[in-house]
Amino acid sequence: MNHSSRPLLFRVLHIAMNTRLILLVALATFPVSHALSQVAPPQISVTGSSEVKVAPDEIYLRLGVETRHETMEEAKRQNDERMTKALAFIKSSGVKEKDVQTDFISIEPSYDRGFSSTNNKPTYYVVRKSIEIRVTKISGFDDFLTGLLTNGVTTIHDIDFRTTQLRKHRDEARAMAIQAAKEKADAMARELGVKRGKVYNISINDWSGSGSSYWGGRGSSISQNSVQDAGGTSEAAGNTLSIGQISVTASVNVSFLIE
Repeated sequence: MNHSSRPLLFRVLHIAMNTRLILLVALATFPVSHALSQVAPPQISVTGSSEVKVAPDEIYLRLGVETRHETMEEAKRQNDERMTKALAFIKSSGVKEKDVQTDFISIEPSYDRGFSSTNNKPTYYVVRKSIEIRVTKISGFDDFLTGLLTNGVTTIHDIDFRTTQLRKHRDEARAMAIQAAKEKADAMARELGVKRGKVYNISINDWSGSGSSYWGGRGSSISQNSVQDAGGTSEAAGNTLSIGQISVTASVNVSFLIE
């Protein structure tokens, strides 16, 4: 390379380095400016919750009939006999046919623990059937359960107390939860010397019901609970079973802008 070409080469390298430096500075400052543009406005975040107590007006039951015998035929015959007796009792108790459904059937052989390839005969057979029913007659429910167990039913898998007015009570609980959140936000705003503005974000969660078992298987937040009795106390079924009330609850997470 001769001496006359050196200044030109140095100028090219100098321009390239300056261009690269400018590009790096621009890339380094972009995330900062972008992040600043994404900062949420000042707000108050609160949680409001409520609970409505309701007397149930319907009951769902999952019932089981199980029989065992050395022969599959006899185990099935006994199961059919028990099931027929149970269905007859359910019908005589005023439960409508449309509210009764058979939803599980199984026939399983059971073997000795010493089972081997040379002795593969089952010790006995197990036949299981489950039926689900809807009961709308709440009074005398204790006697109804006793009648089931003395008329073929061998297992009460699940008892679920419900209300036919669930949507109404859910809407009521949700409105109470929102009001609780607003009151809590106003109280916080007064303490801070600011004013609650419009809603910035809201999420809602509501639920009701009970569990079951059977053969087949954000910034600062404050909670406030509100309870309301929507139906008085329900009747006690019999002398030993008090049905009581079921809970319909709602919870809301709300963020309000600060004015």
